[in-house]
Amino acid sequence: MDDRARAELKGTTLRVYWVLLRHGERGIGPREVMRELGLSSPSVAAYHIEKLRGMGLVEKTEEGSYAPAKNVSVEILSDFVRFMGMMIPRYFFYSVLFTTMLLTYIAIYPIRLDSQTLVTLVFGLTACLIFWVETLRALRRRPF
Repeated sequence: MDDRARAELKGTTLRVYWVLLRHGERGIGPREVMRELGLSSPSVAAYHIEKLRGMGLVEKTEEGSYAPAKNVSVEILSDFVRFMGMMIPRYFFYSVLFTTMLLTYIAIYPIRLDSQTLVTLVFGLTACLIFWVETLRALRRRPF
């Protein structure tokens, strides 16, 4: 994505793109975008959709709706993964993995006050904490 597109992908245009990403390949029309974002009219939504089309981020579907273009890299969304119709922070999966590993360790092995158990718990808790903090930071940076 070039510098011009990077500079233009902010504010309402970014929020419109986010809605289009959430709806995925099936697409969505300007009227539905207007309703989801509470915009004043469908023409405002259409303006931002056309702006996104000009950047190469959105394509018009055969049904007349608009969907995100395939294989486009957008830096601001690089922290998110589309999963089951939702945009989820990439760190969420690592957070769940490390938390599950730590809880499994605690459930399987008895807690003793020896150095091996304490080091394992400190490393596990540190990894969980770091990934959950990064997950929450990504959630706060999303467009809405």
